[in-house]
Amino acid sequence: MYGAGTVDSMVQQTVDGEARDYYILKLPNRSMVVMIPTDNCEDIGVRPVVDQEQANRVLAAIPDIQVEMTANWNHRYRENMERMKSGDLLEVARVIKGLTIRDQKRGLSTGERKMLHSAKQILISEIVLSKSVSYESVEEELNTALA
Repeated sequence: MYGAGTVDSMVQQTVDGEARDYYILKLPNRSMVVMIPTDNCEDIGVRPVVDQEQANRVLAAIPDIQVEMTANWNHRYRENMERMKSGDLLEVARVIKGLTIRDQKRGLSTGERKMLHSAKQILISEIVLSKSVSYESVEEELNTALA
């Protein structure tokens, strides 16, 4: 949910009397540092960044992604949140495309506007790392794919 980052280091800390190993992740687009217990990585969705070929496939697939958004705001928000939490970049792209289309047709609520921004951050940050290119160039590619 925070987007892609890089493992900066691994440390051991004692929390509640229990010594555990943690990855220190740097999230460049948010200027954040996150500590993640090494033994919980799979459970919380930490995974390797997709490779360049997969990143290109995601961007290429965006124009053909079919989106059907539930009319009910609460249901739509929950469905989109589940897609974002899945860790599947195509599902994140589906959220972006669906909310972009909705924004063009009807506008977005503040909550959905924030969700669209977060989804873009998640997708773009991972593609930036996988392709070793600038944030701006990936953002431009995404906007072209959405047009």
